[in-house]
Amino acid sequence: MAANRYAFVTRWRVEGTREEVFRVLEDTADLVRWWPSVWLKVEQLRPADANGVNGQYRLTSKGWLPYVLAWTMTTTEKAFPERLALAADGDFRGTGVWTLAQDGAFADVTYDWTVVADKPLLRHLSFLFKPLFRANHNWAMRKGLESLRLELARRRATTGAERGAVPAPPGPTFLGPRKRKKLDLG
Repeated sequence: MAANRYAFVTRWRVEGTREEVFRVLEDTADLVRWWPSVWLKVEQLRPADANGVNGQYRLTSKGWLPYVLAWTMTTTEKAFPERLALAADGDFRGTGVWTLAQDGAFADVTYDWTVVADKPLLRHLSFLFKPLFRANHNWAMRKGLESLRLELARRRATTGAERGAVPAPPGPTFLGPRKRKKLDLG
């Protein structure tokens, strides 16, 4: 495997239905609101077709390390409620596949993410820092699980008071005012 090639498999288990989880995951434009520790900016470039595929977004993301990734995501497959697939291009190229299964009161979610890092920092330093970059991905996915659980609780809340009692999702790290301004994040 090339030093700048990464293959990650993440497994989440959340109380709820795979339909609920699918609806959260399929809404790319809403990532910034419910998973803000990783997703800094999302811009729709092209709406999806009638089958829910070929929608394209420009994404700005980061983990706990102090670098930002800019890339484009295209939805390549959408099979409600069991599978979502995407293609990535930009600072990294590759594919991501969300697979959802129901196990009683729980949804089992698997994310297969296979990418080649093209951002110069990642491409040139992967041979040395691959374990650190892997840890960065794992951190991002742990924050995603935490944020998904909070989002499901918020969506299940039946009153404003119940929704207000759900804590806010964790925010990004290493993102000072200058970096926010440079990224046009406010």
